[in-house]
Amino acid sequence: MCPHDPACPPADALDREAARTLACHPEQGWSLLCNGVVLFEDTGELLPSGAVIAPHRPLPAAI
Repeated sequence: MCPHDPACPPADALDREAARTLACHPEQGWSLLCNGVVLFEDTGELLPSGAVIAPHRPLPAAI
């Protein structure tokens, strides 16, 4: 469980990326969040359940 106050969003919440970083390995391209989510620099995610979230970069603004 998250020890932070207020608690970090759970791994199944839409705002799961707002959880605090516990371990950061930029040389390897990933970070571990407080809720157990592994966040990759390409914006992909690995959830604690083993589910994979594909990279989801925002589309560029139309000119």
